[in-house]
Amino acid sequence: MRIGITGHRGLTPEVESQVRRLLEDALASEDPNDLTVVSCIADGPDAWLAEIALERGARLEAVIPADQYRDGLPNWHHPVYDRLLSSANAVHRTGRVESDEAAHMAGSEVLVAQADKLLAVWDGLPARGYGGTADVVSYAQGRGVPVEVLWPQGARR
Repeated sequence: MRIGITGHRGLTPEVESQVRRLLEDALASEDPNDLTVVSCIADGPDAWLAEIALERGARLEAVIPADQYRDGLPNWHHPVYDRLLSSANAVHRTGRVESDEAAHMAGSEVLVAQADKLLAVWDGLPARGYGGTADVVSYAQGRGVPVEVLWPQGARR
């Protein structure tokens, strides 16, 4: 099973705790020997699912939307990003240089193409910018990739 991840960043600590539990539950029934998580490993759900998968002995494949992608992530996340990237069994690149909305969407398209299922940490609202979670969900659905939405009851971002 190959599971991709997309989701909102910048969640409150309370919502983060709830989302981490939802992600753990989403992988609970998966055999780690047959599981690969595909992630852009940004701060938030991307990195959390990657960490959960690796802790369980599953494989990680990273998607790098652009050469400058890491530079656009928060500085505090760089050590986590670097550790996860070095743990990846494979790395997929879009070939883009600038880390902009178009590159992020291109990265998500590569991610969806690698996934049997997409987990979406999504509040159900429209994307705040091109390539946001809602756009990735729509893209996956349009490609026939099943989407499992994970969002804590009553949570807001």
